[in-house]
Amino acid sequence: MRYVFLLIICLWAAVANAQDWEDRQRFGDPQAAAALRILSNTDTRFFAPIIDRFVAGNAGVQVDYMVTGSADLYNIYREDPQGYDVVISSAMDLQIKLANDGYALQVTGTGHPAWAQWRESLFAFSTEPAAIVINKAAFAGQPIPASRQELIQALRARPDVFADRIGTYDVRQSGLGYLFATQDARASETYWRLTEVMGGLGAKLYCCSGAMIDDLVSGKIAVAYNVLGSYAAARSDTIDEIAVILPSDFPTTMMRSAFASRDTKVPAAAAGFIRHLTTLRSDAELAAAFPLPPLDPASQASIPLEPALITYLDRLKRRTFIQEWENAIIQ
Repeated sequence: MRYVFLLIICLWAAVANAQDWEDRQRFGDPQAAAALRILSNTDTRFFAPIIDRFVAGNAGVQVDYMVTGSADLYNIYREDPQGYDVVISSAMDLQIKLANDGYALQVTGTGHPAWAQWRESLFAFSTEPAAIVINKAAFAGQPIPASRQELIQALRARPDVFADRIGTYDVRQSGLGYLFATQDARASETYWRLTEVMGGLGAKLYCCSGAMIDDLVSGKIAVAYNVLGSYAAARSDTIDEIAVILPSDFPTTMMRSAFASRDTKVPAAAAGFIRHLTTLRSDAELAAAFPLPPLDPASQASIPLEPALITYLDRLKRRTFIQEWENAIIQ
């Protein structure tokens, strides 16, 4: 009876620790000799063409692609670094933190530009701006805001239209949202004025870009702030309903990055996938199959891939920033 009880406890613990993925798909031959486990916050539909090309050229590898939010991704990986072989995220600060803490495997000889990598351990492969995305119907007959200040003016001018119809990231839950918010706040005080205006209109808070864009298309919200414009532009079903605006006052542009786990059980496959990602710059056919913007040397990200990003991950700084953000957005 004692052993039955212990078995029940173990089974309960396994269930409790099971991860509830946003999506999980496997690519390639289930009987392949190597299983490459990729932990990512990038929607599967965007990454599937890249994985398909990788699997086609590596018949002995099956890919297990698991999707979760950027903040959850960081915690999941730190709790079990041996459980994943490649980590992909848009939250540059969290990625550089993991690499700086020694979790990343060095992948040499990629020829990747210095500004798009860190110590041959962390590699950027896309350049994506934060954007203001609007539902066109809400601005019918009205000027389209081209900057944050103009957005503030538009929201103040028609509170009846925008009350409870503004969306932005919940920076407490979204690693990318926190990154964008801290970088915006560093760049201009306009961010805090805009946040207060959005809060006064009952802004809705989201974990991720996809959910915000869904609500924009349906008309549930009229404006999404700091959403990934690349996600909106990549969706063919949104063309008639939404418009993507890159603010003219100052850009906030991030680079999506990846690293091979130091504790991977399949180092050759993990390093091979990183090299595969770096070829997006030179392989026109592969780049054409990837719906997100590849690295663009002419428009390097406004957020550099460097350890200075870790500053706002300091517990005290993070707690102070979130408290100020809550005071502005939750009214």
